[in-house]
Amino acid sequence: MSKEIRFFCALLVLVLGQLALAFSAEPEEILLWPNGAPGSEGKDTREVVITGRSGERQIFQVHKPSITPFLPLKEKATGAAVLVIPGGGHRVLAWEHEGPNMAKWLAERGVAAFVLKYRLARETNSTYKLEVHPLADARKAMEMIRARAGEWNIDPKKVGAAGFSAGGELVAMMAGNFDFGDAQVEQGSEESKPNFQALIYPGKSRQIVPTKNSPVAFMAAAYDDRPDISEGLAELYLRFKKAGVRAELHMYSTGGHGFGVRENNTKPAGMWTERFLEWMKESGFVAK
Repeated sequence: MSKEIRFFCALLVLVLGQLALAFSAEPEEILLWPNGAPGSEGKDTREVVITGRSGERQIFQVHKPSITPFLPLKEKATGAAVLVIPGGGHRVLAWEHEGPNMAKWLAERGVAAFVLKYRLARETNSTYKLEVHPLADARKAMEMIRARAGEWNIDPKKVGAAGFSAGGELVAMMAGNFDFGDAQVEQGSEESKPNFQALIYPGKSRQIVPTKNSPVAFMAAAYDDRPDISEGLAELYLRFKKAGVRAELHMYSTGGHGFGVRENNTKPAGMWTERFLEWMKESGFVAK
């Protein structure tokens, strides 16, 4: 065997070893219902994951809802936790910039984060109903986080939810401040209600109707987003104030819809995560 071949083989082994180590370090998702989610009986089509040119994934055909935990180092843990809910119009999950990117950012700062993979109510031929199945997934995730709070070094009284776009709708539903119209919606348990809510360019802003019992809220969007979101969120802030619920709103001049969390997003809207962490500290969920 020539020196060149030996060198190539050694290099290949090193690279493969590093890749294996990297993948083994990735957190594993935890099924919310290991024996099958209610309402997903008989649905055995495989999940579809499409990776775009930017490297960001889109996920379709979710029938096994789960959470993926991103836990801080024990010495960094603040006791706070956030259930992160990506958007995608309930037709797809916009995974990276509204899921793991946010969760990693929080974990690096001592906040445990859990990315929710939920069933899609508006996907083509979907039989799921928004006010039933995705909502059940979100509530089950919150209950699981609190049930395993001791294991994950979390204070069960400091567990919030942050949702992007369609995920923001789910957060509002969990928080008990969403107008379902004529739909009959089962009430969630106290364990499934977040202690605080972050609504990031949430869909259906005008259907979010806070009550005096709604959790405190952080909100962010861009002026050049759709009117139902930018104007709707401004109106929502006033509804929170009228209900006597403390809320904070950041309306950025540019950013459009879906700015999420990206390393290369240096525009003002991309700094909303810093404002969110400050708000968590001022609200007493993270120590200053």
